[in-house]
Amino acid sequence: MFISLICKKPNIYKLTIIFYSHILNYIAHIKLKDSKTFEIQGLWSHLYGTAEFAMKFAAVFKNQEWGRILGLLHDLGKYSDEFQKYIRINSGYEEDDQKIPRTDHTSAAAILAKETYPGLWPPLSYCIAGHHAGLHNWLPEVGVSGDLSDRLTKVELLDKIRKKIPFKLLESIDLIPPKMADPKQMHLWIRMLFSCLVDADFLDTERFMNLDTFEKRGKYDSLSELKSRFDNHMEKMCKNAPSTAVNSFRHQILRDCIKSGELSPGFFSITVPTGGGKTLSSMAWALVHALKYNKSRIVFAIPYTSIISQTAQIYRSIFGDENVVEHHSNIVDNTDTQERKLAAENWDAPIVVTTNVQLFESLYSNKTSRCRKLHNLVNSIIILDEAQMLPPECLQPILTVLKGLVDDYGVSVMFSTATQPALTGRIGGSGKNTFYGIPTESVREVVQNVDTLASELKRVDIHLPQNINETIEWSVIAEELQQHEQVLCIVNTRNQCRELHELMPKDTLHLSRLMCTAHIMDVIDEIKLRLKENKPVRVISTQLIEAGVDIDFPFVYRAIAGLDSIAQCAGRCNREGRLNEKNKLGLMKVFVPSTGVPIGLMRKGADTFKELIALETQDENTLLNPKTFHDYFKLFYSKIDNFDKPDIKNLLWNDAGQMKFQFATAARDFRLIDDRGEKTILVEYKEGSNLIQLLKRKGPEPWLMRKLQRYTVSVNEHDFEEIRKASLIVELHGCWIQDYSKLYNQHSGLQLKGKWLEEINII
Repeated sequence: MFISLICKKPNIYKLTIIFYSHILNYIAHIKLKDSKTFEIQGLWSHLYGTAEFAMKFAAVFKNQEWGRILGLLHDLGKYSDEFQKYIRINSGYEEDDQKIPRTDHTSAAAILAKETYPGLWPPLSYCIAGHHAGLHNWLPEVGVSGDLSDRLTKVELLDKIRKKIPFKLLESIDLIPPKMADPKQMHLWIRMLFSCLVDADFLDTERFMNLDTFEKRGKYDSLSELKSRFDNHMEKMCKNAPSTAVNSFRHQILRDCIKSGELSPGFFSITVPTGGGKTLSSMAWALVHALKYNKSRIVFAIPYTSIISQTAQIYRSIFGDENVVEHHSNIVDNTDTQERKLAAENWDAPIVVTTNVQLFESLYSNKTSRCRKLHNLVNSIIILDEAQMLPPECLQPILTVLKGLVDDYGVSVMFSTATQPALTGRIGGSGKNTFYGIPTESVREVVQNVDTLASELKRVDIHLPQNINETIEWSVIAEELQQHEQVLCIVNTRNQCRELHELMPKDTLHLSRLMCTAHIMDVIDEIKLRLKENKPVRVISTQLIEAGVDIDFPFVYRAIAGLDSIAQCAGRCNREGRLNEKNKLGLMKVFVPSTGVPIGLMRKGADTFKELIALETQDENTLLNPKTFHDYFKLFYSKIDNFDKPDIKNLLWNDAGQMKFQFATAARDFRLIDDRGEKTILVEYKEGSNLIQLLKRKGPEPWLMRKLQRYTVSVNEHDFEEIRKASLIVELHGCWIQDYSKLYNQHSGLQLKGKWLEEINII
């Protein structure tokens, strides 16, 4: 690299030479431009480039100086001789026979932040020390690597580089602590700063290492343009929609949502019976609200991966593929553009469709990959679809972090569901399991006359057993189901689904999580096709189909469960109201299976439902009223033992003043779906067979592993061990792969409970 300097004053010339020599001598990144040429990014350049990005991101929540100082300090440890030797040799820039071990280049700057900003250093030190490994615990804990208190003792790392750091980087910047509505939100503020730093670091590095990729980012249409497309779509849709009672109510709901979009930011609810058009009406509200209050993006969070693609596809058809990011574990690479994959890294697209797991576990994560996107939630709109499915055992930290987003980061949150849970005021029974949710007056309903709407949109009769405690055998249910040509039966467990399905005719469709996601989506498509063509179709399914899947059966059966599940199941019955036009209603029958209800939350829900219908004020005609849902959830929540199972209170809230947080432990323990006791098996379903062969030949390449996610089935440890001991699976590259052709059935998925053992004995 050649630098030309022309300077008349000798002293300025000397200083300039020193400055440019400093830029050239200390390297942040090296890339191989071609087979013989290396290109260098100077450390000074990287620090200021990162600071520029981080300052811009943090300015959205008025913390630009915090972002700036984080960017300037984060990689100061790279001034060490050890790091400079490491990057020069390991990149091939300098020749050496041996590679150099990775060095600690984060602790020195974290210590410098503590020295430079007494009283304000913890947020800086947490972010700087963790910008590669993730936010650390303050104190050590068994099973969790690294802690900040230990890193801050490594003063020798800072002493080695003190004289090398340019004076300008050592200058103090005035920092103002944030004003928060609740001290419990301090951990969220640190995580937001961490997000700004991590995304800034990634982007500045990418700008140097891969400029072509960097320049593909951020090229979206404005929300104003997207609203125009949406309005055109809805105008055509409403014009072409049949003149039915259901569509009339959908138009009314849409009008109410558009009007309510003008309301000031905060918490909202949309309480609409299933099939009332929440997916489009809530988006109509969000677009009006976003333009009125200059919101940055709309995030749509859904509980099930099995229905997320359906919602994302609806939005893509309206807004264009390039403006909608679908982010969850089952994304298939060959259906995604590079631009959409890039946006999924940091959620900078105008519309994001994701899962509750991805959203909330990111908000409590300590990992760089998950936290990177969090700053893009600032000044956004979050729509929580099927809000009744927020897990009770994580409800307190979920509602607390939502309040933090609304109070401190300009977020508007909408709870969208037909079965609105009781998330306001005092939640729970008495004693330690009680907490206060969102203030009652803070949540505004966007649809008028909710009670009247529920009554006039009635499309289904719910039949309950005369004796709610009397059980019925599966064989009896199977006989009843065979009396109907089009019927759906939803049960509570995978074993129940398999047992009942085996009693049905061969053309009966099966849906459960013993099937991989690709298989589930194929079956759902087949169901929709048969219904559309008015062909016979009988389906036995677990509850994976009861929320958000647009199917319409005249007859539905449901094993007893909580009222929210029963109501969602009713939403698959006469969904479009076609039977109403013939002065009929759909029929849904609730039954109590002889094999019972699984222990845990599912049984608590079923017991609460039994208790509710025993009240004189309740009957079959009032079960789907909004007030009944409120009463049900109040009663249900009173049975919950702990609304903070991961113990976020003690990990992140109690020490808000001293900021001694256990970030890594909280991230490990906060799970919306606790799958730590489960094992995953790659199965040979359709394309999965070819992908497994590719895995055997090529190894676990990232694009291949992402595609294989659609061909996985999770089982508990007991079943996994039985399968492993029978040599039906084999381990390869850390994955367990189907190694017996009949282990996975193309109709009903993974074969458990001795089915494959019987086949082996026959062979």
